[in-house]
Amino acid sequence: MIDKLEMFIALANERHFGRAAETMRVTQPTLSSAIRQLEEQLGVQLVFRGSRFQGLTPEGQRTFDWAVRIVGDARTLREEMRARRHGLSGNLRIGVIPTALPMIARLTVPFLASNPNVDLTLLSRTSVEILDGIERLELDAGVTYLDNEPLGRVAQVPLFRERYRLLVAATSDLAQRQTITWAEVAGLPLCLLTGDMQNRRIVNRHLVEAGATVRARVEANSSIALIAHVETGQWVAIVAEMLADMHGAGLKAIPIIAPDASHLVGLIAALREPHRPALNALLDQARKVAKL
Repeated sequence: MIDKLEMFIALANERHFGRAAETMRVTQPTLSSAIRQLEEQLGVQLVFRGSRFQGLTPEGQRTFDWAVRIVGDARTLREEMRARRHGLSGNLRIGVIPTALPMIARLTVPFLASNPNVDLTLLSRTSVEILDGIERLELDAGVTYLDNEPLGRVAQVPLFRERYRLLVAATSDLAQRQTITWAEVAGLPLCLLTGDMQNRRIVNRHLVEAGATVRARVEANSSIALIAHVETGQWVAIVAEMLADMHGAGLKAIPIIAPDASHLVGLIAALREPHRPALNALLDQARKVAKL
C-alpha cells in the first residue's frame, strides 16, 4: 500500500495525472490504476474525476493527511535501516528563502564534509512554499523566518538574525551616510522584492511603523534584479545584511536604524520523531553553526 500512497501524494501535490506519473516515474495508466486500487482498498472515492483531475474529495483530503504521516514514517524507517548497514546516505531537499541563500554554505559545506554519501538539493522558495513543501513531503527541511509569521508545529533550529541595509550606488550622495532611518528610506526611489516574499512584508511593516507610505517603483522576485537596478545609480534597495555584504565595489550598504530591526532565521523540519537519520544530522549541524 505504501507505493499507492506515494502515488496518491504525488497526484495531490501535482493536481495532474500526467505530471504525477512523471514525478513517480511510471506511466499515467499505472498511476491511475494505483489510485483506483487504493480507493477500492479504502472503500471510498478519493478523487473527483472528469476529463482531468478536479481535486480531492473530503475523504481524499483526510486520506492525504494520513498518507503524508504513513509515507513519511516509512521513508524514515527505510533510511534508518539503510544507515545502520551502510552509514548515512540519500538526498535531502531543502527550501531556502532568497535572503538566506548567501549564508547557506555555512551550513551545507561542513555537513557535506561530515556526510560524504549524502547529497543536498537547494531550492529557492518563499516562506509559504517552504511550509507547504514540508507538509506535503516535497521538502525535507527549510531555512526561513522563525519569529515573524506563524509556522505551526515544526522543529526549529535558530541560525542567525537578519538585519537590513540600504543598498546604493557608490557614486550616490547617500554613499557618504553612515546610517539612515526607515522614515528617510521611504522617500527614496525604491526597488523591492515582491509581496509574496516575507522579507517584503517585513520591510513594509517597518516602513509603515515609521509613518511612511510604501511605494516601490520596481518589484522583483530576485535579489539579483534589485542589485542590477541599484547599479544604474537611479534606484536604491532594502536588502538583507548578508546579501549586502556580498555587494561589489560599485555599491555601498548603509545600516537602516530607528529601529535597528532584526528577525530570526533558522532551519525547520516537520515535527516528527524520529526524523530521517540524514535530517537529524543536518539539524545537529545547524546547532553547531548557529550565529546569533
